[in-house]
Amino acid sequence: MCGIIGYVGKQQALPILLQGLRDLEYRGYDSAGVAVLNDGRINRVREVGKVEKLEKKIEGKNLPGRVGVAHTRWATHGGVTEFNAHPHVVAGKLAIVHNGIIENYRELKERLVMRGVKFESETDTEVLAQLIYENYDGDLTEAVIKSLLKVRGTYGILVMHADHPDRLVAARLGSPLCIGMSDLEQFVASDITAFTPYTRMVQFLKDGEVATIEQSGFKIVNLKNEAVEKNVMQIDWGKESAQKGGFEHFMLKEIFDQPIVFEDALRGRMDMKEGTAKIGGLNMTEEQMRSVNRVMIIAEGTARYAGLVGKYAFERLANLPTEVDFSSEFRYRDPVVDKSTLVLLLSQSGETADTLMALREAKRKGAIVRGIVNVVGSTIAREAGAGTYIHAGAELAVASTKAYTNMIAVLLLYALQFGRLKHTSLATGQRILQSLLEIPEKMNEILKQNDEIKNVAKQYKKYRNILFMGRGVNYPVALEGALKLKEISYIHCEGFAGGEMKHGPLALVSKDVPVVAILTKNQLYEKMKNSIAEVRARGARTLIIATEQDTEASEVADDIIYVPKTMELLEPLLNTIPLQLFAYHIAVALERDVDRPRNLAKSVTVE
Repeated sequence: MCGIIGYVGKQQALPILLQGLRDLEYRGYDSAGVAVLNDGRINRVREVGKVEKLEKKIEGKNLPGRVGVAHTRWATHGGVTEFNAHPHVVAGKLAIVHNGIIENYRELKERLVMRGVKFESETDTEVLAQLIYENYDGDLTEAVIKSLLKVRGTYGILVMHADHPDRLVAARLGSPLCIGMSDLEQFVASDITAFTPYTRMVQFLKDGEVATIEQSGFKIVNLKNEAVEKNVMQIDWGKESAQKGGFEHFMLKEIFDQPIVFEDALRGRMDMKEGTAKIGGLNMTEEQMRSVNRVMIIAEGTARYAGLVGKYAFERLANLPTEVDFSSEFRYRDPVVDKSTLVLLLSQSGETADTLMALREAKRKGAIVRGIVNVVGSTIAREAGAGTYIHAGAELAVASTKAYTNMIAVLLLYALQFGRLKHTSLATGQRILQSLLEIPEKMNEILKQNDEIKNVAKQYKKYRNILFMGRGVNYPVALEGALKLKEISYIHCEGFAGGEMKHGPLALVSKDVPVVAILTKNQLYEKMKNSIAEVRARGARTLIIATEQDTEASEVADDIIYVPKTMELLEPLLNTIPLQLFAYHIAVALERDVDRPRNLAKSVTVE
């Protein structure tokens, strides 16, 4: 959610900090601020709203200095006000930016107030700032450690003190932070995209680690003040991959990226001769794979809907009972897992707090844990110990698109690799792999219909409620289609299983509530067609996703979008794309902020 960027080095800090904030805008935020240290003074500017408003407020102000911190805030404790925005500064001497939640902040605040401390904000972060300031006795790192030992909750923090004009102190617990290294300058951020224009050499902090960062380098200790040795990583991810490439919005670019990045998800992971997948990150012997008797897929939002598609694949190809659960519910329902349970954690960012907590719970209970993530070096990728990158590239729009299709690709490969051990035939495996290789070309065929889909979408922007329905493997597609539209257009949408419509949801259907239905040629075609006829008989306008050359689909359609034919298990890879475009064009027609919809964030790093 919130974004952090810090700098200490040989250049003026302010331009670097502001550019870092712009590169972090995709995470979602409602206020922004910057603080620069110079000649023993901390100069701070904060503003409610977008980074551009902060920049306008800074115009004409003198903020020199080669050390500074900046932040984009997504409100949790306290409203969206300038007083609650970060950085928080204490006595003009100490500045802090913070991602996460201090759960025992009320208890800590009461004690500080009793000792005469006055607060200017409603935030939990200022409590931490005051605590560090109180514990400071000449050693900033020691003050941070001493304070964090009293904290309960999650944090990624960056602290600056006027007595240390060449130093920043960073610490993390449950909220990501990384250090970028360059010649006589260091960068600290919640996401590597904030400093990739300057360096690709990265050090990721782990939970319970504290870094003291100076122009010449840094050292890392744990909360016992014991030195920690770490390996530097080189990230092959340039800023150019985050540019819009001529598209109006990141979301549209990322929709059109799907054919290319889908090939990246498959590359080197297919064995056509044996009709199987070969995912090195699975890191399991055949004997260990055969010992798995159950699969659990844990995720949130769009990633969870990808997981629902994966459920069909695991049960059909590998004959393994598969459950899909919300990350946020998993560890609170005393889940039953054991050493024969494979738990797959899905997250684009690899930092989703609920999914990370679920991962730790599954490991604690002895399950086999594997991560499926997009961001290299992310917390879930590291803590899972093994797993698979989906190789979707930088996804900057808040509403996920290409990460969703690549997650499905990886889940299909996982299911096939398990299936070929004991259930799926060679011929079936080869047919699946060949069909996967044909998907990018078929995606391109759908994308060529962008203008037609745009024209259809404009006709639906007037509705305030839209229902989506699908059956079988396309039920998750209906859920994802509804989520995508509600996320970026703010139209109320719901997804249903087609067969469930007559068990209650049909009461919602009228001429004012259109229905989007997935009616592709598969084993449930006739049943799905009957469900569409039911809603149409109640006066609802219908938009149908149908297979090319299906002349019957028009019988139940007011509007229709055709997609190429593929294997039933692979249909979500194609059927989702017209729904992504449909949502995008409605949102644009309604003049929404497509890449950064209200109240939402790309990386949800608090529970």
